[in-house]
Amino acid sequence: MSPQWIVVIGLIAVIYFMFIKKRPQVKQDKKDSTDKTTKKEAQSNDMVACAECGIYCEIDDTILSNNKYYCSQECLKKS
Repeated sequence: MSPQWIVVIGLIAVIYFMFIKKRPQVKQDKKDSTDKTTKKEAQSNDMVACAECGIYCEIDDTILSNNKYYCSQECLKKS
């Protein structure tokens, strides 16, 4: 085999591995192994309980303080 064919085959292999072959997908869902409960991201229409009075409100209407949800400023001040 002539050296020119080896160069051509090498270039084809490089192009194949760089552009055509799909790389394996790396999962982005790596969470802390100590967290045994799986939590999904909160959406705007999810309901959460107030940490003080316990009523449920939409997540857009709540106040988040110290990783707890409160329905109003009054409940936030009580805690």
